[in-house]
Amino acid sequence: MKTTFTTAALAALLGTTALADDDVTLQLQWVTQAQFAGYYVALDQGFYEAEGLNVTILPGGPDIAPPQVLAGGGADIMLNWMPSALAAREKGLPVVNIAQPFTSSGLMLTCWKDTGIETVEDFRGKTIGVWFFGNEYPFLSWMSQVGIGTEGGEDGVTVLKQGFNVDPLLNREADCISTMTYNEYGQVLDAGVNPDELITFKYEDQGVATLEDGIYALEENLDDPEFVDKMVRFVRASMAGWRYAEENVDEAAAIIIEYDETGAQSEAAQARMMGEIAKLTAGSTGALDVAAYERTVATLLAGGSDPVISAAPEGAYTSAITDAALN
Repeated sequence: MKTTFTTAALAALLGTTALADDDVTLQLQWVTQAQFAGYYVALDQGFYEAEGLNVTILPGGPDIAPPQVLAGGGADIMLNWMPSALAAREKGLPVVNIAQPFTSSGLMLTCWKDTGIETVEDFRGKTIGVWFFGNEYPFLSWMSQVGIGTEGGEDGVTVLKQGFNVDPLLNREADCISTMTYNEYGQVLDAGVNPDELITFKYEDQGVATLEDGIYALEENLDDPEFVDKMVRFVRASMAGWRYAEENVDEAAAIIIEYDETGAQSEAAQARMMGEIAKLTAGSTGALDVAAYERTVATLLAGGSDPVISAAPEGAYTSAITDAALN
């Protein structure tokens, strides 16, 4: 009774909120996997708790649109690829990039080598699987820049709307498919394909990569000093989580398995994924590289006849959160 009374008295003196952690809800853009290891590690290792945060991580999936969740108040922040976020902003949802843990893109095309593809020019006359729902714009911009049409024919490419699997390549329905360095490429290898049978083209190497997996908040919330303070602490703890995950790949994979409620992931696959993810976050402080942002915008504006955005956005990112988190 004495302990209870003392705690209650202290709470009264300090204010009831002083002893309570601040709630933060994060919406992922896909299912629980090592792509999001930094956040799960920060949660598991107590980095958020040390910053006075009570963080809830919401897994995503094929039927979950993070911008819609954010707009509906279901989350405080979301992870999103920049093409999707900038499209949402132009359509009236004022999302703002507050941090960018991923400095490099993991998107690439994976092709059968026996199709004769050695260079980008060899795409002509071939069928290429492309993810849509905003993911197609880097590809369309790339083809526009190299002068290859996307309406088929001997001099152009036939675009196959690809689902989120590697079946079109394995079934020879496509000569190339979209893959992530850390996910679908491994699935192709797991199907028994030898890496020597494949040739890959990384968007990063082609100069048409767009930023992936940024942290976004609603612009109106950034006018609230208390919300900004929470975000500073969240970003600081999250980046500590990313550093830990990069340095402890196997442990990070085990943590992912612990939080995966579907039971669909294997620890070996998650360790492999984490190893590749670490290459995309290596050296990141969470601060947005403005040059990479401008390259992303230029790529999206040049996305053929139907660009994802019609004009360069204004106010789509802020460095205030990461500046404070780093100091």
